[in-house]
Amino acid sequence: MNRPLAAIVLAAGKGTRMKSDLHKVLHPLAGRPMLLHLLDSVAALEPERTVVVVGAGREQVERAVAALGVHVAHQAEQLGTGHAVRQAEAALEGFIGDVLILYGDVPLVTAATMRRMIDRLHAADAPAAVVLGFRPAEAGAYGRVIAEGDGRIDRMVEFKDATDEERAETLCNSGLMAVRGEQLFALLARIGNANAAGEYYLPDIVMLAGADGNASAVIETAADEVAGVNSRGELAAVEGEWQKRRRTAAMADGVSLIAPDTVWFSHDTTIGRDVVIEPNVVFGPGVAVDDGATIHAFSHLEGARVGAGASVGPFARLRPGAVMERGARVGNFVEMKKSVLGAGAKANHLTYLGDAEIGAGANIGAGTITCNYDGFLKYRTVIGAGAFIGSNSALVAPVTIGDGAIVAAGSTITGDVEPDALALVRPPQTTKKNWASRFREAMRTRKEAR
Repeated sequence: MNRPLAAIVLAAGKGTRMKSDLHKVLHPLAGRPMLLHLLDSVAALEPERTVVVVGAGREQVERAVAALGVHVAHQAEQLGTGHAVRQAEAALEGFIGDVLILYGDVPLVTAATMRRMIDRLHAADAPAAVVLGFRPAEAGAYGRVIAEGDGRIDRMVEFKDATDEERAETLCNSGLMAVRGEQLFALLARIGNANAAGEYYLPDIVMLAGADGNASAVIETAADEVAGVNSRGELAAVEGEWQKRRRTAAMADGVSLIAPDTVWFSHDTTIGRDVVIEPNVVFGPGVAVDDGATIHAFSHLEGARVGAGASVGPFARLRPGAVMERGARVGNFVEMKKSVLGAGAKANHLTYLGDAEIGAGANIGAGTITCNYDGFLKYRTVIGAGAFIGSNSALVAPVTIGDGAIVAAGSTITGDVEPDALALVRPPQTTKKNWASRFREAMRTRKEAR
């Protein structure tokens, strides 16, 4: 049954345990705010409306979602999850369809699991609500779900209010729920706060619907998928789970990870087939690696594109705007920023290439730097195809080295070099015979005299 879908995402918590000026749901997961990860999964279901409920620090959250076309509702007082969901009522006025209730600090829930919740809502027994349950290694203070073998819920109870027998149950409430929009807010209006915390609990709508003769159902998912973030430690654990999933997906797509646990991806990293990634590689946002490339150990890439068959590192750094074309190579301790390294070109070690364009087949010798900044402005360096830049050269931009030109080792180039020319900028070598031995003798005499 295909009915319109809406999503309510609760993001009003203060997140005091994070000890941060940044709102909890905006802390990055794989380089992107965790709230936006969740909203991406929601968007895959093409909801008619999405409402984010904000509270403390609302301005930060509102800025983060401003371009996404979502509605924002404000919970001025934190009076419980049921009260938070009620704040979305005005934004969903006139909506007839199904409603997913999600949490901005539970970012790993997949669109597939959300779809399972909606599908269960429309099963033959027509539950009033569907609760997403899980079985953690340690149930701790989670609310418990007491259900029949077919998943029909007998009762739900918060840990604070549970008996010892109820606390022995291992099926826990993640807080995520699917409900028919036509019933949701009428049920919420009936919730009371006569409980240990004095709050309006969202799960109480299950019991209210049951008292009306409309039972609800629970479906289960893995505990990792509904892991929440309330502290830096929990954020690290969720990051670890996200990375684990991403590594698994990469290898399934034909990427070789030599030491998977040491490779860290960003949310938008794209990797082609037959790419080899050695240990201790970090991908920041905005990296694309084409088929057959190799990323050697201890390299860091951000905002860069690596062409097919190219080789990076070890110990290389590609900064935003770095482009390596097919078969290009950078080696150890090479840094690129806002530069293009042409097909087959190479800079094998100890080089900085900033604001530069290097032609196909060029060779950049060890210790070469492009001097692209004068303290106020940036300037470009252009190196032609097939050019050879000798070791320990400084190219003072703006400067152009022509195709096939050679720059002798140790040169400081301040003017353009014609194609196929040799540029040699160094003083003539002077040799003073026996000078070194006389110098050492003089210094020994001086030292003994002290």
